[in-house]
Amino acid sequence: MGDRCTVTIRGCDLMSYFSDMTNLCWFLEPELEDAIKNLHGAVGNAATEDRYIVVGTGSTQLCQAAIHALSSLAGTNPVSVVAAAPFYSTYVEETTYVRSGMYNWEGDAWSFDKKGPYIELVTSPNNPDGTIRETVVNRPDDDEAKVIHDFAYYWPHYTPITRRQDHDIMLFTFSKITGHAGSRIGWALVKDKEVAKKMVEYIIVNSIGVSKESQVRTAKILNVLKETCKSESESDNFFKYGREMMKDRWEKLREVVKESDAFTLPKYPEAFCNYFGKSLESYPAFAWLGTKEETDLASELRRHKVLCRAGERCGSDKKHVRVSMLSREDDFNAFLERLANMKAH
Repeated sequence: MGDRCTVTIRGCDLMSYFSDMTNLCWFLEPELEDAIKNLHGAVGNAATEDRYIVVGTGSTQLCQAAIHALSSLAGTNPVSVVAAAPFYSTYVEETTYVRSGMYNWEGDAWSFDKKGPYIELVTSPNNPDGTIRETVVNRPDDDEAKVIHDFAYYWPHYTPITRRQDHDIMLFTFSKITGHAGSRIGWALVKDKEVAKKMVEYIIVNSIGVSKESQVRTAKILNVLKETCKSESESDNFFKYGREMMKDRWEKLREVVKESDAFTLPKYPEAFCNYFGKSLESYPAFAWLGTKEETDLASELRRHKVLCRAGERCGSDKKHVRVSMLSREDDFNAFLERLANMKAH
């Protein structure tokens, strides 16, 4: 992208806490709000009309804010929080770290049958295994049932955009679109005004808003991405470029696994992508790597100097691990080489 995403901020800029006092989320920079709406409109992955946009310090803070908001508006406490295994391991820490009396982590949604209010966390495509997810508990007539949809990876370089998502609370994060994890920017698309207000209150108490420098930089980059959506050139269209890179990495990883009798990887069905206008396969941000042997795969990989997240942390077993597909090229190639050496032994 060269200098197209460069932002200049003077020493006297962005000094106030406030961005737009007419907005429910008054610390949201107007240019970021517009950039979010425009990019979702260009990609077609989420509805932004008739919604409140709440900006947060990454989707991590927003997930905590949403759980707090839904719990505080529930009739009784504590509210049960669940996610279908394998789940994003940080959900456990987010819901247990402060030992809140408002909600309890109840674990795997597949086995959840407790009565009373509950919140189901649905990540789609799922982290760690890349599968497309819907709700599992499914109590459609239960007013106490609430769902938070985490769509961090629902972008066309990872997965086919099969529909324009339209849910009560939808979380997105800048880091998983472009890799700018250090900017710490996420946003929530929220239908209900009272839920949005409670989320904003949480963020005010937690961090008194969100970094304006990060918001301005994010807005600039999202606007550039939106402009590249019009390009037919793979070298200029960000999502085309990203998809080809992910495809190349997954093909290389599958080749290493294919030559081995020890490892397994999930298979992903093709689906029609509205963004690209054709049927495509998924190329998730993480590989859910398994082993056919009765062994602790995470420990085995670490012995070969491969960092991963153990399956047990994701509500699964020792035979599975999550491995990042988003590292720099040299690191990814070193991972493939070390994995190939493992199967050779």
